[in-house]
Amino acid sequence: MALKPRLYLSHHYNLARDQTRRGWEVLREKGPSKIVFWFIALVIGIAAGFAALFFRKGINAIQAFLYGTEDTQHLHSFIGSLDWYWVVLIPTFGGLVVGLILHNFTRDARARSVSDVILGSALHEGRVETRAGLASTLASLITLSTGGSSGREGPVVHLAAVISTLVSRRINASGVTGRDLLGCAVAAAVSASFNAPIAGALFALEIVLRHFAVHAFAPIVIASVAGTVINRLEFGGLTEFVLPTIGDVSFYAELPAFLLLGLTCGIVAVILMRGIFWAEDVGNYIQDLSKLPRYIRPMVAGAILGVIALWFPHIIGVGYETTSRALSGDMILNEAIVFAALKIAAVSITLGGRMGGGVFSPSLMLGALTGLAFGLIATGVFPTMSGATSLYALAGMGAVAAAVLGAPISTTLIVFEMTGDWQTGLAVMVAVSMSTALASRLVHRSFFLTQMERRGVHLAAGPQAYLLCMFTVARMMRRPDDPGAADEQTCWDLIGEGTYIDGAATLEAAMPVFEQSGAAYIPVVALQADAPPELLGALFYVDALKAYNRALAETAAEEHS
Repeated sequence: MALKPRLYLSHHYNLARDQTRRGWEVLREKGPSKIVFWFIALVIGIAAGFAALFFRKGINAIQAFLYGTEDTQHLHSFIGSLDWYWVVLIPTFGGLVVGLILHNFTRDARARSVSDVILGSALHEGRVETRAGLASTLASLITLSTGGSSGREGPVVHLAAVISTLVSRRINASGVTGRDLLGCAVAAAVSASFNAPIAGALFALEIVLRHFAVHAFAPIVIASVAGTVINRLEFGGLTEFVLPTIGDVSFYAELPAFLLLGLTCGIVAVILMRGIFWAEDVGNYIQDLSKLPRYIRPMVAGAILGVIALWFPHIIGVGYETTSRALSGDMILNEAIVFAALKIAAVSITLGGRMGGGVFSPSLMLGALTGLAFGLIATGVFPTMSGATSLYALAGMGAVAAAVLGAPISTTLIVFEMTGDWQTGLAVMVAVSMSTALASRLVHRSFFLTQMERRGVHLAAGPQAYLLCMFTVARMMRRPDDPGAADEQTCWDLIGEGTYIDGAATLEAAMPVFEQSGAAYIPVVALQADAPPELLGALFYVDALKAYNRALAETAAEEHS
């Protein structure tokens, strides 16, 4: 009986010793690689932070040169003193330069944005186009400096993705590693743009990677903090917007009003998104009908913006001056409504005209204007039980931005960190939740995912839909000389019946053919204009299913690691 405690202690001592030894082996074998990876994340975070800083200062420098004012923070107020022809000529000339850049350095004359970064994360192992990406950054820089009505965050995010892509190619990173590095770059860019490290990290996880895997959290946080440090070394710890003191207001009785504000902001966000897509379609139609050179399209958009700016200069540029006025309650009701409507039109013209830029800053401005207008009405109808109108503007800013981005968590935190006001969180969260829930039912979850849907990439439906796009039929097929190849005569019989698929197609196009035909394999052909199809091989249903299941398993493993 006396030996049992000793045996018990000896057993647990040996178990602890074995676990310690295994832990040391893991640390010795994998620890250095983790440390190296975190160091790479830190370097990418610093590089992306500087990229965001230089992009922002570049806009200010070019604006100061072109418009002749050092106070670019109050550019809208200054534009009213300029001669009318300068107000029109500057964005027109900027549009022409943008058109020439995109015409010569991109295949489709379209500026890359956040949606392309999401696509790179989902389908291209965390890589984006570098040449087109750099050209898009320059085009967006000129757009925002010369009067385009869009945001600076989208171009900065794509520029950061270009940086991570260059690093991933240099170190030959795997898909998981490439996506993690992409998340690091995006987090640093967002945190450096907004001085918001928490929101920057969550933005990368929620919008770009679209998962919250533990393995990605540490390097992304490191990069996000690095980007914030770069911002604060230049601008200090100041928030982007300074709110008036709201006071200790008991606004719990107002929560139904914030629910209604959220629904209103959801509708406004949908109007903005559909306005942009409508402008894009109208621009495509006019360009096809008139045979207008594609590099002229941004110039026409710039000219239209210049004419509007003669009477409403607030549409020029990022619009933080107008956003600050809305958050301060320094507007009347009619002014807020008119400014909001014109901002929707200006953003639609800018992006529909392919001038470049993002949608985040415009959605913040539009949300602040919408919230202010709603707050002025609410406080006018119920003056005895209403709080400050700036609270409604703050909640509206978060609600519209969250609905447009499809990111309620990170957008809520960005609003808090940009304003430094954490006391009104309940009102903002209520408005954000309602706007996001409504808008996500009326579009494909967000502006970016709807953009992808319009291009035929079904990211909004989840991995089970878009993973099929990753596999080309030519890569998956069995050639005539491969073991287990399909019978050639049977393949020609199926081709005669119209059951075949082009070798350049993906499994997304092949799977419906399998379902309709019920065949075990489909002939793969090379289609030629003036000649009969050439038989390349056959795609077997079992091979397609194996590849699809393997991709699903790898995606699930990454998201839960």
